[in-house]
Amino acid sequence: MSITELKPADLLPPDLLREYAGVPTSIISDNLDRMPGAVGLMPMREGLHLVGTALTVRTRPGDNLAIHTALRAARPGEVIVVDGDGDLSRALIGEVILAHAESRGVAGFVIDGVIRDVAAFRVSPIPCYARGVIHRGPYKNGPGEINGCVSIGGLVVNPGDLIVGDDDGVVAVPPALAASLLPGIRAQEEHERQKLEGYRSRERLRAV
Repeated sequence: MSITELKPADLLPPDLLREYAGVPTSIISDNLDRMPGAVGLMPMREGLHLVGTALTVRTRPGDNLAIHTALRAARPGEVIVVDGDGDLSRALIGEVILAHAESRGVAGFVIDGVIRDVAAFRVSPIPCYARGVIHRGPYKNGPGEINGCVSIGGLVVNPGDLIVGDDDGVVAVPPALAASLLPGIRAQEEHERQKLEGYRSRERLRAV
């Protein structure tokens, strides 16, 4: 079956991506009025921070032909966001696809489905979010679509969206909002820093 490839979105400016490096997803979510994040997806390696431009893939549950096609077109800094319908029966990616992604400069994976070869993901610098792990491999029959609108655990993602992930989960920010959110994000970061410092200072005083 065929894979439909739509026009790719523009990559987000590097300066904008740097502004979001290290920003907690919780603070981004708060500044998006707590709109839905990708529910049920877990980081396959803790302690990594994901920032990049969404390259979206919709695939039949348990089939990864469209993912292979997307990787051949992937540009450095893109995040492969895969709508696999939340299927848990077959892994959509594994170590071979991970190695291909590393060679292409892919920023990370967000998979509404499961993966395998998890040991490789636990040492990779490429963040990956998925619903879990299974040993069973995928089909490669299609159909699929690349660069269309997808839904990942209740989170709507369009090609070109800003994707940010950390240990708390994944959020998507429309490009038109990404720059305008930054003042509120910076203000909340500073407000929370001051509150935490105040609580910790009082705790230190009580310990004297």
